[in-house]
Amino acid sequence: MLDSFMVAFNAVAPFLFLLGIGFGAVRLKLTDRAFMDKLNTFNYKLFFPFLMFNNVYSAKPENMPSVKLMVTGVLSVSLLVVLLVIIVPKIVKENPRRGVIIQGIFRSNFIIYGIPLTTYVFGTEKSSVCGMMIMIMVSLFNVSAVIVLEMFREGGKIRPKQLVLGVVKNPLLQGCVVGLLFYLLQIRLPSFIASPVSSLASMATTMALVVLGANLRFDELKKNSRTVTAVLVIRLLLLPLVMVTFAYLIGLRGVELFLILMIFGTPVATSSYPMAQNMGGDGQLAGQLVFVSTVASLATIFLFIFALSQLGLLV
Repeated sequence: MLDSFMVAFNAVAPFLFLLGIGFGAVRLKLTDRAFMDKLNTFNYKLFFPFLMFNNVYSAKPENMPSVKLMVTGVLSVSLLVVLLVIIVPKIVKENPRRGVIIQGIFRSNFIIYGIPLTTYVFGTEKSSVCGMMIMIMVSLFNVSAVIVLEMFREGGKIRPKQLVLGVVKNPLLQGCVVGLLFYLLQIRLPSFIASPVSSLASMATTMALVVLGANLRFDELKKNSRTVTAVLVIRLLLLPLVMVTFAYLIGLRGVELFLILMIFGTPVATSSYPMAQNMGGDGQLAGQLVFVSTVASLATIFLFIFALSQLGLLV
């Protein structure tokens, strides 16, 4: 039981530490929110494309997950996005909040939590399967997020030409596409380029969390408490419960069942905050969803891992 708790704690604690660094920096007047907003835009346009590129480029083709796992992940997320695009606008009136809420429900932090948690539970050999699933799911998450946020930009009208241009010009998708080209064509970067690319990629999440911590406003969190609670009950409890049950019923077991939990049960993606803020979404709400889901996931990830372990489904 203690081991299961430590798996969740070791995954979440670094995020909370980085959020605290940003929060403290503003309170100690080491920086201000105006500067952090500029830094957020800089991070979104420079470091995140390198992160997307590096995750796709670094995938190992010999560690392919099963077709059943890939199809389950892709189709279930795609269907979820379609359902959310239909349902959420009927409940939420403001466009900037609609896109952020939809993104917050379907887009998980699988990219950050997947490999560390899989390695901890199953060992290094099994975690390689996770790397390939990350390439597939992160590409889908990013394409879907860009489309959703473009659809619900301030103004409310869906213009196909602007939607397509918004997708094509998105820095994260550009990073994914270039990484996919390098991966498919088996183009390998020389070490003197691969090393700084990896360094730049590693800065994206760290900077996003520090900026998010700096921009947290707890008075706004109180105002959004109902929305945040509703989204996170779906994100951290209902979705993983439904999808892990479904995955079990169709025969997924062990590491592949665990990866379904990682796709649907990890907190809201860190990159959803800078993306929302730079694409006309409600940045405060997006940041609050990342922050609160990261804290709450300490409990929910532990509970799911513990339950699956006790049921003997992680062997």
